[in-house]
Amino acid sequence: MLGFMIIAFSVAPAVTNENAEMADAVAEAVRVVRESGLPNETNAMFTLVEGEWDEVMDVVKRATEAVSKVSPRTSLVLKADIRPGHEGQLTRKVAAVEERLNG
Repeated sequence: MLGFMIIAFSVAPAVTNENAEMADAVAEAVRVVRESGLPNETNAMFTLVEGEWDEVMDVVKRATEAVSKVSPRTSLVLKADIRPGHEGQLTRKVAAVEERLNG
C-alpha cells in the first residue's frame, strides 16, 4: 500500500476564449479540493493536497473533471511525495525550513 502522500498539482483549461474563463475553471477545481476536507493549500502555481493515495487521487480526478467541463482540452501537471506513516507534512516541511531561517 502506498499510504500517505502530498500531491502538488496544477489543472487548467488548455484552450480558453478569455482569461476570466480560465480563472473560473481553476476556481472550480480549487473548490473541489477545499470541499474534500483534506489538508490543502493553493498558491500561484500549484494546489497541494495531503492524504491517503486513493482519497488524494480522487480529489485530483474530480478537480480535473471540473475543469474539463469548460474546455475541450485540459492540462494537468502532478508531482507526489509518497511517505507512508508521515501525516502533517504539508505544514511540517515548511516549518522545518522556517526554523532554520529563524535560527
